[in-house]
Amino acid sequence: MTIIDKYILKRYLLTFAVMLMLFIPIGIMANLAEQIDKMITNEAPLNEILIYYLHFTVYIGSLLFPIFLFLSVIFFTSKLANNTEIVAILSSGVSFNRFLRPYLIGASIIAVLMFFMGMFIVPNSSKGFNEFIYTYLKKGKKDRVTSNIYNQLNENDYIYVSSFDPARQIGYNFTYEHFNEQNVLEFKISAANIRWIPKDSVYRLTAYKKRKLRDSIEIMETKNRLDTIFNFRIDDLTPVSYIAETKNLFELNSFIEDQKRKGASNINTYILVKYKRWALPVTAFILTIIAVAVSSVKRRGGMGTNLAFGILVAFIFIFFDKVFGTLAQQSGFSPALAVLIPNIAFGFLAFYLLQNAKR
Repeated sequence: MTIIDKYILKRYLLTFAVMLMLFIPIGIMANLAEQIDKMITNEAPLNEILIYYLHFTVYIGSLLFPIFLFLSVIFFTSKLANNTEIVAILSSGVSFNRFLRPYLIGASIIAVLMFFMGMFIVPNSSKGFNEFIYTYLKKGKKDRVTSNIYNQLNENDYIYVSSFDPARQIGYNFTYEHFNEQNVLEFKISAANIRWIPKDSVYRLTAYKKRKLRDSIEIMETKNRLDTIFNFRIDDLTPVSYIAETKNLFELNSFIEDQKRKGASNINTYILVKYKRWALPVTAFILTIIAVAVSSVKRRGGMGTNLAFGILVAFIFIFFDKVFGTLAQQSGFSPALAVLIPNIAFGFLAFYLLQNAKR
């Protein structure tokens, strides 16, 4: 790399780091001011609050990575343009594509960082972040579906509960059905409730009934209470709504395959999380190119005009991302398209602005 490449790359990474260090503490203070009453009311321990804000820093920082990246590139490139440094570089015979190289190197570094964090670090922070919210800030609010829960455990076994209490780990009106290879019902277990007993690592069924079918003969077994073992965990009845966010790359792939096999109704939500993680590094390149194309020209309004345009583009990108993400979660819209459409649309915008900037 030349001296100019190192200079631009250093400004790129330094401005991005400063942007993070400036805005994340502001976000923490704003969140603390908003939530402190709930923390005091629900008696959140100080050590858990400190851990929560550690998770908050990683979680919110990862969500805002693309926006911070975009605004930081606009900020320092506008300064270069206002100081006529870009004009001097291009006048020396450097092509615009060559001028863009250190930006793409910087985008590659940030993209690798975003990928690694999104796949392996952020999931752990997401778990701590959301658990604190539902324990102390949204106390009493549901973090999962708790009624009419139906799950397919494997090709032969199905379970159902009419309602589930995650705090007490008990499900009501429990049904377990087992089918043979010919898809014929072999037996059916029903109970007034099913409760997980951690001390004994067993399930306790109340008002237990088991109905077996043998050569058109029905055999009925009943007990007031039965302790037994099943090949599922009690939390598998209804995962928390943010479960996909808490899993790393390999865990998420396994979880999605498992939920597909079970026929989960909200599978699109989990797939959307996966695709967004893969798309995030690509977004870094697209936003970097748009930012350079917009801010590399000296304008009458100066840096203010470029930043205003950058904030507008950032909000439009977030709007597109949220709209298509909601469509994928709430309807049959493809999660892949929900992730691709915003990136393709802004990819075309990046190409158009880049061509204009070259001219």
